Amino acid sequence: MPADNVKELFEQRLGRYQAAIALEPTDRIPIAPGSNNLAEVYSGNTNQQTIYDPEKWLQAEEVFMRDFPEVDVLRNNRFYAPLYDAVGCKTYSMPGRDLAPGNQIQFNEKEYMKADEYDRFTENPGLFMYEVFLPRALGEFSEAGSMRTFTAALKGGMAYMMAGQVMRNRATILEQKYGMPQPMTGAFLAPFDVLADAMRGLNGIMMDIFRQPDKVIKACEAATHEIANFALSIGDPFKRYPIFVPTHKAMFMSPDQFEKFYWPSFKKTVEILIDAGYSIRAYLEGDWGPHLHRLRELPKGKVLCDIDTPGDIYKAKEILGGYQCIAGGVDDADLILGTPRQVRDAVRNLCETVGKDGGYIISGGCHIPYDTKPENFRAMIDAVMEFGVYDASIAPKPKEVNVEKIHVSELDPQKMVTPWNIKKEELGGIQGDEQLIRGPWEQLESMAYNWIWQWVF
Repeated sequence: MPADNVKELFEQRLGRYQAAIALEPTDRIPIAPGSNNLAEVYSGNTNQQTIYDPEKWLQAEEVFMRDFPEVDVLRNNRFYAPLYDAVGCKTYSMPGRDLAPGNQIQFNEKEYMKADEYDRFTENPGLFMYEVFLPRALGEFSEAGSMRTFTAALKGGMAYMMAGQVMRNRATILEQKYGMPQPMTGAFLAPFDVLADAMRGLNGIMMDIFRQPDKVIKACEAATHEIANFALSIGDPFKRYPIFVPTHKAMFMSPDQFEKFYWPSFKKTVEILIDAGYSIRAYLEGDWGPHLHRLRELPKGKVLCDIDTPGDIYKAKEILGGYQCIAGGVDDADLILGTPRQVRDAVRNLCETVGKDGGYIISGGCHIPYDTKPENFRAMIDAVMEFGVYDASIAPKPKEVNVEKIHVSELDPQKMVTPWNIKKEELGGIQGDEQLIRGPWEQLESMAYNWIWQWVF
C-alpha cells in the first residue's frame, strides 16, 4: 500500500477511535477492542511464541490484519517474557516455561507484603519496594548483596529496554506499514489494586479493610503519586492514545467499601492523568454496576469504559451515556460457542440501542477471547459495517492535542534515589553547561525509580 494511503488509513482509524472516546460525531462505531487475544493465536502461534518471539508475534498480527482489515485498533500481547525471566518474577506463570505452550498467562496472587508492614510502606514507598517487595516477588533478588542479585538488576534494566524497543518497533510497523493504531499506551493500577494484587492479595486486603482501615487508606494515598508518575513516564508522548487501567478488586467491594477505600485515590490518580493531557481506558472488571455512577464525576469524554461480560452494557449506557464512552456488549459465549447468525443479531441490537447517538465501541467483555470462532468475529465486523454507520460523509481525523509536558500542581514531583542537587554537590560544581549533564542524569534516575513500580502489575 502506498505510504500516503497508509497514513490516511491510520488517521481515519485513529480519528474514529478518538471521536468515539470524546463523545464526538464520527462515521461509524469503531471496532476497537481493548485486547484482542484472538489475534495472538489466529495464525497458529502458541501463546509461548507470542510472548517470547517478537517476530512470531508480529507475523501473527500481519495474518490477522490481512483477514480482518476493518479492525480500527489492535492490541493483544503486553508481555515480553524474557524481562520476567531475567528477574525471576514470581507473580506470573508463563506458557512454555511453567505452563503448556498453548496455555494463557496466569497471575499468581500471594502476600508479598505482610499485614504489619503498612507503616513502612507509607513512610517511604520506593524504599519499601527496593528493600522488601522486590526481594520477595523477584526470585533473582532474593539473596541481598549477592553477585546474582546485582547481575539480575543489570539484566532487569537491559531487558526492560529490550521490551520497550520490542513494543516501539511493533507500534511503528503497525502504524507505518499497515495504518494500524493502538488502543492504549502505558498503564497503571488503582492505588488500592497496587496493594491488593501483588502485595497483600485479595484475602489479605479484605481482612485489612476491617482490621486496619486507616492504614489501608493512608497507603493508597501514598501510592497515588508514585503510580501517577509511573503512568506518565510510559504514556504515549504524543497523547494520541489513552493510558490503560485494569480495575481488579472493585467488583468484590460493596458501594460503601468502594467509596471509602477504592474511589478517592483512584479518582485522584485519574484526574492527575487527565489534567496532564491524557484520556483513560478503564477495564471495569466484573460487574461495576454499583459503582458506575461515580465515573460521571470525572471530566466528560475522557474515560473509555470497557464493560466486562458480567456487567450490564445497557445499564452502563443508561448511566454513562453522554458522560463517558463505553465498550463491550458482545457476549463471550456467543463469540466462542454461538453461530454467526446469533452474533450478527446481537451486534445489530447493540448498534441500534447502545450505539445510538455515539459514545460506543464494539467489543467483547473487555477483550476478544482466544477461542473465539473466526467466523463469529467476522460476523461481528460485518454487522457493525451494516448497522453501525452514523454518517458516511464524515471523514475522521485525529484530534489536535498539546504534546507539551503539562505541569499538574496536584502531582508530587517524580521521586529519584539520588536527585540532581545531591549529585551536583557530590561533583563539587559544574564547569560547563549544567543542563547537558542534569538532563540525562534525571532521565535515567526517573527511569530507574519507575522500573520498580512495574512489578506491582
